[in-house]
Amino acid sequence: MLWVDRIVGEILETRTPRDGKTFLIRDEKTLSGRVHVGSMRGVAVHGLVAEALADQGVANEYRYELNDFDPFDSIPGYLDTDTFTEHLGKPLYAVPSPEEGFKNYAEYFGDEFVGVHKKAGFTPNYYRATELYQSGKMDRFIKTALERAGDVRRILKEVSGSDKDESWLPISVVCEKCGKIMTTRAHDYDGETVGYTCDRSPDGCVSCGHTGRIAPWGGKAKLFWKAEWAAKWAALGVDIEGGGKDHSTKGGSRDVANHISREVFDSEPPFDMPYEFFLIGGKKMSSSKGRGSSAKDMSDLFPPEVFRLVLSGKDIKEQIDIDPSGESVPRVYDWYDELAESVRLGAADDYARLYALCELPVNRAGLSAPWQMRFREVAFIVQMPHLVLAEEAERVKGSALTEDEKTALEVRARYAKFWLTTYAPEEFKYVLQDEKSDFVLSSEQKKALAVLAEYMQTAERTGEELHLRLHEMKTEIPIAPAKLFQAIYRLFLNRDSGPKAGWFLAGLPRDFVITRLHEGRD
Repeated sequence: MLWVDRIVGEILETRTPRDGKTFLIRDEKTLSGRVHVGSMRGVAVHGLVAEALADQGVANEYRYELNDFDPFDSIPGYLDTDTFTEHLGKPLYAVPSPEEGFKNYAEYFGDEFVGVHKKAGFTPNYYRATELYQSGKMDRFIKTALERAGDVRRILKEVSGSDKDESWLPISVVCEKCGKIMTTRAHDYDGETVGYTCDRSPDGCVSCGHTGRIAPWGGKAKLFWKAEWAAKWAALGVDIEGGGKDHSTKGGSRDVANHISREVFDSEPPFDMPYEFFLIGGKKMSSSKGRGSSAKDMSDLFPPEVFRLVLSGKDIKEQIDIDPSGESVPRVYDWYDELAESVRLGAADDYARLYALCELPVNRAGLSAPWQMRFREVAFIVQMPHLVLAEEAERVKGSALTEDEKTALEVRARYAKFWLTTYAPEEFKYVLQDEKSDFVLSSEQKKALAVLAEYMQTAERTGEELHLRLHEMKTEIPIAPAKLFQAIYRLFLNRDSGPKAGWFLAGLPRDFVITRLHEGRD
């Protein structure tokens, strides 16, 4: 059973909607910069659970918060430090957009992230944190948290070991003078207002020193994260919300929020779905470090159905690890093709179920599994100007391509070209040599090339025929297969490795191949 069906089963066995009608599923992301692809795992986990519930006729709503109220706490490496330093400490909605055409910083980065959601077929109902606060929906929870600040402090100490002094209150106030939220310290709640000072300077953020009192309602203040998480569950009536495994450890954010939810807000926490990390080349990387780590960068490497496989193919208890500059990209395409092959063979198992979930929901009713040429082969052929991709695909398939297969081939070729020009390692890049390069071959290699040239002179040869002949030569010459293939790759590509040699040679002009083989034996 796939992880999503297992989880849906657990939900239906243990939960009923708070309103008695519709499960509310929620997730969120703070828009502090280009969003790392790791955040797409949460989007996919919640989105697929919503889809699987709907498949069973269970009413649900998937809501996604674009968090624009958290503080702007650091400047990503791809932005100008001089321009943005003065804005450190402000709420994200109050920081200007890096480019014109967007209301603020959070809107700018949120637009790109939402675009990735849409490409992957996930379309939650969006709202912003500012809307939640400025509408007054959070006011009664702020009031409760302030009235029971002692309980919040106790829970923090008992559950996570965080010790707060008796004056500490679980809110951040937006300074009336400088507009910053990360620099203020709230104290002395009198039932209507709180006192605050703007005197904190974390991480180089400059405070203004203002002191005042303010009624912390309607977006004038926000709860600290762990209390805020619990308050949002209660304010929105959230039934289902997971999070990364780092939040779900004992004493972690989720543990603290669960206690605050029950003990302070008298509300049962949502059904949890802890999930593992999305790694880039084995590292949990931020979007400001390394190409290929943002959600947009990763989505650009795959068509929607393959991107959905990246996000959902592994159990949520397993890490996802993709290295755009390594073998990961071709392997994911191979994985997708294997699922498609199982569907064409009539499988009705988890592989077929996963393949169906990879398809966008709007296309799932007419699901098909057209044959596709392997990504590695496409990536090679698009680099060979003398080869026609569609003709080579038909040769590999052994029959004419259908219209769906032609369309799929064109799409795959486009993504292969993009990968080759952006992230692909050198071993996937091939340049057919116009002239024989300066290298030394052994006597066995030269003899093998002469025998191969003679074989090709007698008739046109298919890739299969050349493949078999090359393997026969290892005992006739004799020559180790690795040495034979090395000679061919050096002669035609000036490198020690390459594609399947038989099919490679069959795809080249016959006279050119024979001439080059004779050059190699000299």
